[in-house]
Amino acid sequence: MRFDAVVPAVPDTEVAEETVVEERLTWPWKVILFNDDIHTFDEVIAQLIKATQCSWEHASSVADTVHTQGKAVAFDGSFEDCFRVQGVLREIALVTQIEG
Repeated sequence: MRFDAVVPAVPDTEVAEETVVEERLTWPWKVILFNDDIHTFDEVIAQLIKATQCSWEHASSVADTVHTQGKAVAFDGSFEDCFRVQGVLREIALVTQIEG
């Protein structure tokens, strides 16, 4: 019996592979700010303005929501921007979390 004459069967079809690349870093991400008993409204508002360049009115609204509901979305954007904003908020030890 000769084994060198045996050729394995290979289907004559092409398989197209689709590669799905997730752009997770550009998806909508959020910085969540949590309530604490350490910081004053003025401190939180000032740090929100510093971190996000938002208006005093917007920062005040976020601070009020954090106070009454325990947390609020402080910022949304790309992961890189959220990471930067979170870093600024944490300069004064505000409690934050990034969610995507």
